[in-house]
Parts: sequence; structure tokens; C-alpha cells
Amino acid sequence: MIDTHKLKKRDLYLNKIIAFQNTEPVKVVTGIRRCGKSSLLKLMVLHLKESGITDEQILEMNFESHAFKNMNSDSFYEYVKQHIVPNKRMYLFFDEVQRVPNWEDAVNSFRVDFNCDIYVTGSNAYMLSSEYATYLSGRCVEIKMLPLSFSEFLTFHGFEVREIKSSLGGIRKQAFDKNDERYELRDVFDAYMRFGGMPGIVDIGLDQEKALMLLEGIYSTVIMRDILERENRKGQSRITDPVLLKKIIMFLADNIGSNISVSSIGNTLMNEGLLDNGKRKGTPSVHTVQSYINALLESYFFYEIKRFDIKGKEFLRTLGKYYIVDIGLRNYLLGFRNRDSGHALENIVYFELLRRGYDVSIGKIDNSEVDFIATKADNKIYVQVTESMTSEDVRKRELSPLQKISDNYEKIILSLNPGMDSSYNGIKSINLIDWLISE
Repeated sequence: MIDTHKLKKRDLYLNKIIAFQNTEPVKVVTGIRRCGKSSLLKLMVLHLKESGITDEQILEMNFESHAFKNMNSDSFYEYVKQHIVPNKRMYLFFDEVQRVPNWEDAVNSFRVDFNCDIYVTGSNAYMLSSEYATYLSGRCVEIKMLPLSFSEFLTFHGFEVREIKSSLGGIRKQAFDKNDERYELRDVFDAYMRFGGMPGIVDIGLDQEKALMLLEGIYSTVIMRDILERENRKGQSRITDPVLLKKIIMFLADNIGSNISVSSIGNTLMNEGLLDNGKRKGTPSVHTVQSYINALLESYFFYEIKRFDIKGKEFLRTLGKYYIVDIGLRNYLLGFRNRDSGHALENIVYFELLRRGYDVSIGKIDNSEVDFIATKADNKIYVQVTESMTSEDVRKRELSPLQKISDNYEKIILSLNPGMDSSYNGIKSINLIDWLISE
């Protein structure tokens, strides 16, 4: 029985899944642990029941449950086969399916043998990597799930944004909670910057001590289950050194939004003596550091963003950047202090652009950099992110790279304090919080 009171809507993702309902591809929901994938499957089950699908047509299996602990692809197949209702369309929901060895054999067989619509979740990108994806030979569609956006954070925490007329006749937005208490939007945004968007925070409230415990649980599960325990794979070295893994995580978390090369990480850790565990170790090879980073990317803990040469129209192989999937996890790792908030704001904008369906890269033009080039279909926007546009120097620095771009696509600067001007020769200056809550 689904507890519908607890389920909060994630329409952005639910609508994507519904769009593929009753189509042949397996619907695969991916994303970091505890970002809401299981709840999304439950929301989909609810949608099916509301549209007249009966309980017996729906089969749900969560492979984190002890009940299915020792399943292999054969026993998985047999279990599902026993629950198939003849002459009815079945809806199959498999949560954390990557825990079943060779799960894709079974799932592929369900597609062939039964009249069914299949939905699965997984917390590791490896499950969709080349060999699995080829196995399902293009017959799956991926729905990438992220922690809560700022808009979702407002809704989940019971805030409603209203426009209030000020005494001077202007209009400003404020947030009201369930008891009609009013808050400045900036204060709620600061809470988002502090606690991040993991949906579990909602159940415990915005309490720092409890939040830290929740984030620690998520962190250790990702590290243990998705990285240190991951199976031996073809051509992949095992991740066996938890100390090195933690050091690399701390380094990446501390350097979100900075240009990073893999060799520089090894050198930095060496120079800081971070890899010197009593006995002098050599600098870890670039290959080792890269395989640890790949594991972090596969578990959706960090995301890598490539640089694009705007004039040369090509991706550059050097110096990408990394962003952390949830700013709350970063605060858990590094402590709740106001560190390089400019990069933290960039981090939030990067994931918001992904949520809105853009492909995102960093722009290089001559010797300057544009924070983000966001592209989808035939649309492109250039985005700069800064805390404030009120100082002359900052304005020059942020506008200069955008002014060098000669095409006519939209160029915007997002900041918490845009100043008085809403545009500079066609470059829009937009309040970051307004942009985050705009549809």
C-alpha cells in the first residue's frame, strides 16, 4: 500500500515517464542515491492506478529489500513469471535493479516474453554503460533524476511564493509558510544553499544536526555500495583505497567550478602530504586518479563539464570542471562555512540548466571564459554567474567575455544582486533567485 500523504509531486520527472508509458523502451531512472527515484516509481504506480490499472497488473520489486537479496537473473525471471497475469498488460517496477547480477538478461527476456511495460531505477551510471546499453540494444530510455531544485525545495518545505506590493508601489516576491509566516526569499535561498536539495531533509526539517546525520548516511552509502563494493568489471581497476577516495572527494568538493586536470590532483595531494600515510608513497598514477574520479562520476556524486572553444567551435580536451550533485553534501564534507559562494552559486545554476534539459559546457573565447554555454535543439544561451553586479570591476569582468561573442543567441548574467540595470547592450542582468523560480 502506498502512503500517498508522504509522496510529494515531482512533476518534472513524472511527466517525462508518463510520456513513455506503454512504449517499448525500458524506462530507466538514474541518479544519486536518495534523490527520489523510488518515490518517482511510486508516483508512477499511483498514476497507473488512477487511470484504471488494477493492482494485479502491477508488480513492484525493490532489490534493496532483504526479500530479494540473493536473486540472480534466473530466479528474478522465475519470480516475475509467476506474477504475470495471463492476457493482461503488466507494469513491472524494479528498484535498484543493478544489485541483481546480469539483471539485463532477465529484463530483456521480460520484454520479449511478456506483454509488459518496464520501469527500473539504478544508482550507478555503469548500468547504462556500453555493454549493458548494447545488450538492451537501444531499447531503453534514461530519465536522469537530480536532487530538489530551488523551486521544488520551496514546495517540499511548504513555502508558497507570493508577490507583495511594497509601500512605494513596487512589487516584490516573498515566501509564506503553512502558518502564513512570511520570509524573505533570500533567507529561504540561503537555507537551500546550506542544506541542499536531498528530499530526505524535508522529513527532518531544516535542523543542522539532523541534516548532517542524513547527509552522512547518503555519503557513506554511495561510497560503500556504489563505489567500494562495486563488482570487478572488464577493463576497470577496483577502487580499493578508501583513504585515497576520500582525499579525491574532498579535493573535488573544495574545487568545484575550478579548472582541474587529473595529473594536478595527484600532484596536489602529494605536495600537501595528503597521500603520505606514515610511509612515503609515490604520487598515484594519473590512471589511478582517473579511475577513482570515474567511479565518482558513475555514482552521480560529481558531474564533469567540458570546455568548448567558441571561436574554434570544438571541445577542448584539457581542464574540465567538476560540480557536486548536491550543495548540502559539499557542506557536510567541508563544514558549513561561507566558502567561495561564487562557485557554489555556479554549482546550483549548472544543475538547474541540466534540469531544464540543456547540454552544458564551459565557453572559452580568446583568453576569457564564459561560465556556461547551454544548448538544446536549436536554442542556445550563454550564462555568467556572479554574486553581485554592483561593482564596476565585476561588471567589466563578467560582461567582457559575453561581449566578445558575435552570434545573436541570448546572453545573461545571473546574480543575487543585479543592481539597477536590467541589461547592458543586449546582455540581460537577471536576479538569480527569480530565474530559479521562473518556469
